Amino acid sequence: MIIALLAIVVILVIYYISVNNREVSLRKEADAQRGAIETVHDTMWKTLKQEAGVTEQYREAFEKIYPELISGRYSNDSGSLIKMITESNPAFDTALYQHLMQSIDVQRAQFAQAQQKMLDIIREHSTLLETIPAKWFLGGRQKIDYTVISSTVTKETIRTGIDDEIELFK
Repeated sequence: MIIALLAIVVILVIYYISVNNREVSLRKEADAQRGAIETVHDTMWKTLKQEAGVTEQYREAFEKIYPELISGRYSNDSGSLIKMITESNPAFDTALYQHLMQSIDVQRAQFAQAQQKMLDIIREHSTLLETIPAKWFLGGRQKIDYTVISSTVTKETIRTGIDDEIELFK
């Protein structure tokens, strides 16, 4: 009888230690994920701002040099209209814009993924705190606090339950 009671106590102590360690682990993982979200967000905005800056600089430089190239090339030449049509003239390359759009897609997806991971950690932690028998050992522990980083449009859509905003280019 004493051996059975001792075995139950040992099992409960081991279970308590296991549940407690899991809760601590999830809390530490959430703290680390907050830092990861900040890093991903910072990288996203720095990358996009710098790429957009390069794209804008290219556009401005092309706007400045293209008229000078064309006027210098054909100003003193008869038949310049025919030459202009048949020759290969500098063309504005949209590859930088395509690269910028790809970067936006990739960076935003990485940011969403980092936030989703945080929400998964919170879900797992909350489940641990609220399910029996773990909650018997973890009573009084605080839930992990996190505010999802979102947009005004999304917050308003969630608040009202209405998503009528379909004009992308207003």
